[in-house]
Amino acid sequence: MERALQKAFMNRSLRGSKYDPQIIINQPEKKEYFLNVLQNELDTCQEFFFSIAFVTQGGLNALKTHLADLDRQGVKGRLITSTYLNFNHPDVFTSLLAIPNLEVRISGKPGFHAKGYLFTQEDYQSFIIGSSNLTMNALKVNYEWNVRLTSYDHGEMIHQIRENMKNEWAEAEPLTPDWIMNYAQTYQPMLFTHEDLILKNDLSPYITPNKMQQAALKKLSELRVSGEKKGLIISATGTGKTYLGAFDVLQAKPKRMLFVVHREQILNSAMASFQKVMGGAASDYGVLSGNKKETEAKYLFATIQTISKEAHHERFAKDYFDYILVDEVHKAGAQSYLKLLNYFEPAFLLGMTATPERTDGYNIFGLFDYNIAYEIRLQEALEEDFLCPFHYFGVTDYETAQGVISETSELQALVTHERLHFLLEKIRYYGCSHNEPRGLVFCSRKEEAKTLAGLFLREGIPAAYLTGEHSVEERERVIAQLERGEINYIFTVDIFNEGIDIPKINQVILLRNTESSIIFIQQLGRGLRKDPSKEFVTIIDFIGNYKNNYMIPMSLSGDITRNKNNLRQKTFETNYISGVSSINFESIAKERIFQSIDRAKMDSMVELRRIYQEVKNRLNRTPYLFDFQEQGVLDPLVLANKFEHYHEFLTKIKETESELTKNEGQLLKFFGRELLPGYRQHELLLIHQMIHGKVNFTHEELVELFTGYDLAYDQATIDSVFATLSLSFYVGGQRKSYDGGAFLTQEGEILTITNGLRQALNNPYFVELLKDSLAVAFEKSKAYRTDMPLTRYKKYRRRDTIRLLNWKEQMVDQNIGGYTYKDGQFVVFVTLKKDEDFKGALMAYEDELLDAQTLHYFTKSPRTIHSPEVKILQNPIDWNIYVFAQKSNDEGTDFYYLGEVRPVIETIKQVEKPTKDGKKQSVVQMNLSFTEPIDHRLFQYLSSTED
Repeated sequence: MERALQKAFMNRSLRGSKYDPQIIINQPEKKEYFLNVLQNELDTCQEFFFSIAFVTQGGLNALKTHLADLDRQGVKGRLITSTYLNFNHPDVFTSLLAIPNLEVRISGKPGFHAKGYLFTQEDYQSFIIGSSNLTMNALKVNYEWNVRLTSYDHGEMIHQIRENMKNEWAEAEPLTPDWIMNYAQTYQPMLFTHEDLILKNDLSPYITPNKMQQAALKKLSELRVSGEKKGLIISATGTGKTYLGAFDVLQAKPKRMLFVVHREQILNSAMASFQKVMGGAASDYGVLSGNKKETEAKYLFATIQTISKEAHHERFAKDYFDYILVDEVHKAGAQSYLKLLNYFEPAFLLGMTATPERTDGYNIFGLFDYNIAYEIRLQEALEEDFLCPFHYFGVTDYETAQGVISETSELQALVTHERLHFLLEKIRYYGCSHNEPRGLVFCSRKEEAKTLAGLFLREGIPAAYLTGEHSVEERERVIAQLERGEINYIFTVDIFNEGIDIPKINQVILLRNTESSIIFIQQLGRGLRKDPSKEFVTIIDFIGNYKNNYMIPMSLSGDITRNKNNLRQKTFETNYISGVSSINFESIAKERIFQSIDRAKMDSMVELRRIYQEVKNRLNRTPYLFDFQEQGVLDPLVLANKFEHYHEFLTKIKETESELTKNEGQLLKFFGRELLPGYRQHELLLIHQMIHGKVNFTHEELVELFTGYDLAYDQATIDSVFATLSLSFYVGGQRKSYDGGAFLTQEGEILTITNGLRQALNNPYFVELLKDSLAVAFEKSKAYRTDMPLTRYKKYRRRDTIRLLNWKEQMVDQNIGGYTYKDGQFVVFVTLKKDEDFKGALMAYEDELLDAQTLHYFTKSPRTIHSPEVKILQNPIDWNIYVFAQKSNDEGTDFYYLGEVRPVIETIKQVEKPTKDGKKQSVVQMNLSFTEPIDHRLFQYLSSTED
C-alpha cells in the first residue's frame, strides 16, 4: 500500500500492484472503459455501496450478471440514488427492485449529484469517485474522469467516506413498490430524451442517406460507370438496406424497376419506404402478388412466388425492367429465383442480403459477378449507430436431476414447471426496455414452443406460438398482436430467423443450441431494428450443456477464425462490442463455453472444405493463407498445425494449381510450424530479403537490417535467428521432422542461403506459397512487441519461449516439464487445473493463483531447500524469472505469458507430499509475486474452478 502511494504521487517507476491509484477514462479506440473497472471490482468484492445520482436500465444491465454471480456467493450491496432533475425513469426503479442482493434507498437531499462506488475487498477497501453515473454512455462512451483509490480499514479518507454514506443511508427512504407507484404518477420526463430524438428523426419529411448508404451509393454508381451490370450489398439487418435500394433507384433513374421479395408483408413495407424516398404519384407504384396484379406500374414490387411463375414473368419482355432489385438474395440458389434471374436481362441487377454465405455451398457471389458494392457487418453497424443497442446475457440453463439441459434432453425435461419458473425468474431479472416485453423466444423443437406458450398463458403472461405449419395469415395475425401489446411473447422454431420485421421487439430469448454463427446473428438481429418504443434490446441466451457453445463467442465477436485461444479470450474479455451495447456471461455459463471450446474439433475436413469453398466463391479464385487471414474466416495456424503445409491441404481437396518437391514442402512446413505465428520479425525480414534475391549476409548487414526496423541486434539475438533458420536450434524428433527445411547455412563469416532454398526459389509456385506465408506472418507479428522478446498475455509453446529468449538449443517438452533455467533466465510453466491422469504429475501439485499478483508454486519432486534451483530462487538477484500458465491441459501445448515474478523469500518452505504410489517426496513451495498484476479478466479465467 505504501509503495502504491509512492508510485502514484512520488515515483512512477516503482513496481505496480492492485493497490495503485488509477485515473479511469473511457477510451473506445483502445476498448478500455470505466465499465470494465467497475465489473472487475464487483467480481472480487465482499460487499459494495454505490452512491449514484443517475441510473438507467442500460447501465444497470451491464452489471446484472456480475450481481447475479455475487448473489450466488451470498454477497450483497447497497445503492443510494435520487430523483434529481427527474432523470431516473420509474422503469429503472422497478428494475432495481428485482435485484435480490441489492438494497436501494432514495435520497431526499436537494441537488443530490453523487457518483461514488465503494467496494470491500478481501484485505482492503477500494473506491471510485468521479464523473460517471450508472448509465451506458457514462460507462463506455462519454469522456469521463474517475479516480480509483485503495485504503486499509483504518485510513482517514475511507473513514470519512463511510461516515458520510452511513448518514446519507440513514436519512434516505427505502425503495418499495408503493414508492415506485407514487413516483410514476407524478413523474415528468426530462425535456429531451433518447426517445424524443428518435421520434423527431422519424417524423422528419426528408430522408437522406446515412454514412453507410452514401459509401454504397458511390460504389454502385462507379460499378455502372465501369460497365458492370450487377452488384451485391452485404449489410446487417436493420442498417437500411431497403432505403439504400430506393436511393440507388433514385440515382440510376430507370424507366421501370422490379423489386423482388419472398414475403408479402415485406413487399408492402418496402414499397412504402420507396415512396418515402422517391416520391411521385401513387400510380407509379404497384404490387404483383397472389392478391394483386398491378403490372402496369413503373415501380413493381413482386413476391418471388408470383413473379417466378412462367405465366407471370413471360408477360414481360426480357429487358422490360431496367433495374431489378432482389431482397434477401442469399435465397437466390432456389429454383424460383434462378428461373427469374435466368429470364430477365436488366441494365442493372442489385442483390441485398445480411448473410451471403449459404449452407448448401451455392455461390451467391458468382451470381453477382463478384461485385461486392458494400459490406457492413454487425460490429461496424453498431459502431456507426445504425442498430438499436443490445444487452446480451449468457445465463445458465436449468439443471435437473439428470443434469443440465442439453441437445439430447427429452421434451418432458424442457417443459417442467420447475424449468418454467426458473426461466421466468431469469427473464424477469434481466428484463427489457421499459419493462413491457415484446419478446421473441426461439425454441429447440415445435412441441417445446407450443407447450411453453401454453404454460406462459397459465402464468398470466399472454403468449402464442408459431411454427412452419402455420399459414402466412396466421403468422401476420400473431405478429400484429405482439406489436399492439396484446401478447408479450411469440414462441417459435427457426421460422423467424430472417425476413421478418417486428421493430417493437425488445427482448429475444434463446432456448436452443447454437447451430451456426449465421443463424445466431439472424436470431439476434430480430430485435436490432431501431424503434421509438425501446432504448435497447435484451438478449437472454440460456446456455445448456451444448457441444456447440463455442459458437457463441464466435458469433458475438465476429471472430470465425476457429482459433481456440481467440475464442477463450472473446469469452472472458467481452469489451470488443462497440457503443452502448454490452455482452455479459454468468460465471457458470462462461465455464460451459470454455468446456465446449476445449472439446470442439475446429479443424475437421468437412468444416475446412466448407470454409475454403466460401472464400473461393467470394474471390472467384483459389484462396491462399493470407486470404483466410484477411477475410477473418479461418486462422491460417489451424491449417499449418493440421497439415504439413497449405499445398498438402489443397492436394487433399483436389484444388492444387502446381506441384512441389519434397524439399520445397519441407521449407514450407518449417515456416508454417515455427515462423507463421509471427512471434519475432527478424527471421521474416531475412526470408523477405532472400525471396528478393539476397543470398549472402554479413554481420554488419544483419545489424543494419535489424536496426532499420528498430529490432534488437545484439549478438545473442543474431545467433538465435541463425540457429532458427539453420535448424541448429532444433533437436531430436523435431529436428528430424524439418530435415531439408533449413533456410540458412554458414560459410566462414558469411551466412548464406542453403542449396535447397536456392533450388526452391526457381519454382514460381513455391515462391508464391512462401510469399503468402510470409504475408500472414508479418500480419500476425503486429500483435507482438518488438522491444521485448515476449508479449504479456500472448500464448507460446515451451520451445517458442526459450527460442525467443535466445537459448542456443531446444529442450524437448518432457525434459522441461514445469520449469527450466539457464544463464540468468528461469522459465516456469504452470498448468493450474490438472486432470487426474495429467502426465507430468507424479504427485498432486497444487499450483494456484492466489490473486492477480501472487502465484502459489511448487517445485518438481524430489527437491529440497538445498536443491540448485531452490538456491537460485532464494537469491534471484541476477535472474529473470518468467511465468507461463494454462488453465488446463485441455488447452494444448501453449501457455499464456503472465510476466516476470520475484519469489517472496519468507514463503519458501520444504514440505512432504504424497506421490501416486502412496509414498512421500519432498518438494519446495513458495509464493511468486508478479512485478505487474495480471490482467483481471485473464486472472478470473485462469483461476475459476466451476465445472
